[in-house]
Amino acid sequence: MTRNILFTIVFITFLFVGQEAIAQSKIGLIPYPDSLEAIDGVADFSSGFNFVGDKILKDYGQKELTKFLHSRPDKRGLKIDLQLSKDFSGSNEAYLLTIEPKQVTIRANAVNGLFYGIQSLKQLGLQYGTQVPCLRIIDQPRFAWRAYMLDEGRYFQGKKAVMKLLDEMALLKLNTFHWHLTDDAGWRIEIKKYPQLTKIGSERDSSQTNDQGKKWDSKTSDRKKHAGYYSQAEIREIVAYAKDRNIQVIPEISMPGHASAAVASYPWLGASKKPIKVPTKFGVVSTVFDVSDPKVIQFLKDVLTEVAGLFPASVMHIGGDEVKYDQWAASEQVSRYMKDHKLKTHSDLQVYFTNEMSNFVQNSLQKRMMGWNEILGMKIHAWQKNENAEMALSQNTIVHFWQGEIKGINYASEKGYQIVNSLHGYTYLDYTYGDIGLEKAYSFDPIPADLKPEFKKNIIGLGCQMWGEWTPTMKEVEYQTFPRIAAYAETGWSKQKDYPRFLEQLKYLYQLWSGKGYNLPKADLFWGHETWGLN
Repeated sequence: MTRNILFTIVFITFLFVGQEAIAQSKIGLIPYPDSLEAIDGVADFSSGFNFVGDKILKDYGQKELTKFLHSRPDKRGLKIDLQLSKDFSGSNEAYLLTIEPKQVTIRANAVNGLFYGIQSLKQLGLQYGTQVPCLRIIDQPRFAWRAYMLDEGRYFQGKKAVMKLLDEMALLKLNTFHWHLTDDAGWRIEIKKYPQLTKIGSERDSSQTNDQGKKWDSKTSDRKKHAGYYSQAEIREIVAYAKDRNIQVIPEISMPGHASAAVASYPWLGASKKPIKVPTKFGVVSTVFDVSDPKVIQFLKDVLTEVAGLFPASVMHIGGDEVKYDQWAASEQVSRYMKDHKLKTHSDLQVYFTNEMSNFVQNSLQKRMMGWNEILGMKIHAWQKNENAEMALSQNTIVHFWQGEIKGINYASEKGYQIVNSLHGYTYLDYTYGDIGLEKAYSFDPIPADLKPEFKKNIIGLGCQMWGEWTPTMKEVEYQTFPRIAAYAETGWSKQKDYPRFLEQLKYLYQLWSGKGYNLPKADLFWGHETWGLN
């Protein structure tokens, strides 16, 4: 079906079926807007377009709309007026997009909103080309935190790959890039005060392979050296690139567990004080920082200080997940430290350490700390001893929920903690499509059904996580990410969710990603054996 024929069908539908029908079933926007009203007429971009108003986004808008509308900048073309308006109601990400036959107007409180209006216009170009139906869209996000996480602790992907992901995030109105930069299997960020972290910690001799789907139980290895890290100059370049796309970059520096790459670089950091190599096998290991050693605490503060200087975002993530207490239990120094500080359990020790880091991040770095929900000190793993911490987590800390019973979210939100919900059974992109299909991903609601209304405000958003144990190249990352990332984008933004409508609109994005050469699952996995040219 040609684009002109498709438009004719859409326009006739508008005339005879009505505005509501075209709004609900024909306009291809993901995430779907708050309010969409069809207006008589068509905006014709075939003679070009001309940006006026706010200058910040002019160059970006011209470049992007040239690709998406198959048109070009021309002073005689259709005017696109970008207006910053202080009296426009809504958040800084809200926008009003009005498409009329002779002019397009985007109004917003801030550049963020103008940017998102351009994203909507780009997606309309995907569907309609130069003949865009006239519309009025009033839109703003449901949640403030809409994140995609890339794990490069396991496999380093590189600057070009990250920038490509940032472009796709921007199109989908995702505003947070959670960057998992350190883990047992690798340290991926330059720290000038501790050069061994990248000289030693960024390399490993081999990598465990996923033999016949066995994953962590696999006994096979690729026997290939893997290495890579980001210089601070590259970090700054990527952060600036993200900022231009209204995306904050949240670094994750894992502590006190997932510390093997750091301990391999500086053995005195570990609770055992023994030299180790960067592990070649994935999974949870027992290596842990010695949080009773003042030198180790100073090391971690030094690292966080350098990291804070690279990332202007107001939040820093310290991991805090999957901490095995074996080495702490075996250390006399740690035992003395616990006794001196009246800490009854190792869970209390972790909370005590987390609070120390949280206070440092807040008071010295003027940021907020975030961590996976183990930082609450609650038992959530079968291999943990039945010991919940008595000590309370610092109230300023953001809890990133991923594992455990839903009642843990209710507990934390009722205690006043802000929460990002990334429940693994719905949001982990390393899971197969059999485990988390597109419809299941779309069905996720970050707010538990039984959460009391007065505490819902404490759920600030969601994240989808691309863990990297089994993604040695971007081909695997692309396959696991696209198209499910679109489901999470709509969940984070839209108040009006409808899976059949979403699936229909997703075709245009799938076509875009296919045209870019991304390694995608077969289209019939989502649409059956439809003959619309995507298989």
